[in-house]
Amino acid sequence: MRDVAVVGIGMIDFGELWEKSLRTMWAEAALAALTDAGVDSVDMVTIGCMSPGLFAGQEHLASLLADELGMAGVPAARVESACASGGLALRMAFAEVAGGLSDTVLVTGVEKMTDVDGADATFALGTAADQEWEGFHGITFPGLYAMLAQVHMQRHGTTSEQLAAVAVKNHANGLLNPHAQYHLKVSVEDVLASTMVADPLHLLDCSPVTDGAAALVITTVEQARELGSERPMVKITGSGLATDTMALANRNDLSQLDGVRLAAERAYAMAGRKPEELHVVEVHDCFTIAEIMTTEAIGLFDPGFGASAVDKGLTSLHGKIPVNPSGGLKSKGHPVGATGVAQVAEIATQLWGEAGQRQVEGATIGLAQNMGGSGGSSTVHILEVAS
Repeated sequence: MRDVAVVGIGMIDFGELWEKSLRTMWAEAALAALTDAGVDSVDMVTIGCMSPGLFAGQEHLASLLADELGMAGVPAARVESACASGGLALRMAFAEVAGGLSDTVLVTGVEKMTDVDGADATFALGTAADQEWEGFHGITFPGLYAMLAQVHMQRHGTTSEQLAAVAVKNHANGLLNPHAQYHLKVSVEDVLASTMVADPLHLLDCSPVTDGAAALVITTVEQARELGSERPMVKITGSGLATDTMALANRNDLSQLDGVRLAAERAYAMAGRKPEELHVVEVHDCFTIAEIMTTEAIGLFDPGFGASAVDKGLTSLHGKIPVNPSGGLKSKGHPVGATGVAQVAEIATQLWGEAGQRQVEGATIGLAQNMGGSGGSSTVHILEVAS
């Protein structure tokens, strides 16, 4: 298996982008990544996108977007795994390069979510849940994550104040990210005073509906060296993928995310790393409880201690293990197909030492965790500066 490096990234500002279409957002991020990498051609394009048909009335993105970039004829594929679509797009591209099918791949993620009304957006997102056992009965994702939160609270004593502290931390980080949807400082009191969406989750416990696109260029280490960049060489050393039961009713323990744990174990095994060796982490905080549960699932903290770790400042920007320095989905925004790619772009930026005010000092090993639905699928990627 060949070693794989990230050589370029591209992101657009996330938000409610009324003036931009899916294709223009995607092309802007893709061109930025190609320019950043210093390449003008690739062997393949992967596109993470959850539901372009329901959100934007457009399927067949492989043909549409390759042509938009003037690359008609280049192999391209749209990849879908609900909100883990971006992470899976990277996993597919990583396998292409590592396995020798392609030398250079443009990895992209995109979602145009605001061209439909709230009810239609809720329906589209709801397709990532079990329609027969969950959706038919009227539950939406805030409700599903509220059930996970309730069990975590009952099992481990997690409090609403600790959930709110996740939002406070991530909004503080988002203030330092020019691409973030929200540059908004919030307090624990603000979160607890916001509208209750699904007990115990308030509005400010929930990530927003977002338009956005992100892109990466990955290639072999040999080709990366030929590009002559002055940046540190950042390699993808671990890639893990796993699933869990989709319906919460079929899970053994609602206080844990087994799919995330399995994906992390596989990524650690491939990279030859342990959780305590990580310097910076991006996790899928679609709801505040999700950050707490994923930090436990990837082994940063023992079960039940993810919430107190936030209280103690361990996951803050200058804490023991900074989590979501980008602002996370909560502040940066959550254009579902783009999220996994944006997470890896943040980790690469941190390892290059280019994150500005949100830079984690001395970061050389990072992890990005992306999941679909209520944890029904998950990817984990480990990146590190080559020695």
